[in-house]
Amino acid sequence: MDITSLQNPKIKYIVKLREDKRQRQRDGVMLVEGYDELVLALSSGLKPETLLSAPELVSRSIDIPNADVTTVTRNVFEKISYRDNPDGWLGIFPTPKRTLSDITLSASPLVIVAESVEKPGNLGAILRTADAAHVDALLVCDPRVDLWNPNVIRASRGAVFTVPTVEVESQNALTWLRSKKMRVLAATPSAEEMYTDVNMKEPIAIAVGTEDTGLTDFWMQNADIKVKIPMLGQVNSLNVSIATALITYEAVRQRL
Repeated sequence: MDITSLQNPKIKYIVKLREDKRQRQRDGVMLVEGYDELVLALSSGLKPETLLSAPELVSRSIDIPNADVTTVTRNVFEKISYRDNPDGWLGIFPTPKRTLSDITLSASPLVIVAESVEKPGNLGAILRTADAAHVDALLVCDPRVDLWNPNVIRASRGAVFTVPTVEVESQNALTWLRSKKMRVLAATPSAEEMYTDVNMKEPIAIAVGTEDTGLTDFWMQNADIKVKIPMLGQVNSLNVSIATALITYEAVRQRL
């Protein structure tokens, strides 16, 4: 066993990375925990700086040529883990640097624009929808949560590595969308049209905002289409990830 002490400097550093966004940004790294997430990160071409495993917890092996794996005890791994039931795998990877120019669009692209999403669980769920619906890209505009937060990676189940995702300012995102001849569809309770009654077969970007305030005036004023989801109860908003999934899958349905 390579590391058995909770006071090992490498272990303290990993805990710091888990808890401190500024430390991750300064060092340009992210934590990826879990077999499935690691496999997706590796299959996307990312190369780990460090890999750790706890043999007492591991049930599936990962074959990574020329990679050194540091073994740790169960209690050491549980200290660095950010999951309830860790499976014994964790890696430190360089944070990907993605730009709009890295995105390749299909003939009739479908893009999601997520503005100011603030909860890791919501952003992770949106990423899972984007992966399942095979959207062309996710643009994370003016984010309130770090895209490479360990909890986003966990909540996305690794979809952050399978979906072309770019953090970008809203104005730059809109300029790019216009250059690609894409119309912007804004989800808002104030719209008159139902989301099922508009044409989503054309190149389109689905814009969603925060649960409390929705999209900002910037996206509302620049939207080509505004749609609502029927709300028949007394609560006036849906979870943003659920709203995103409903509208995205309506676009998928129309395109089948």
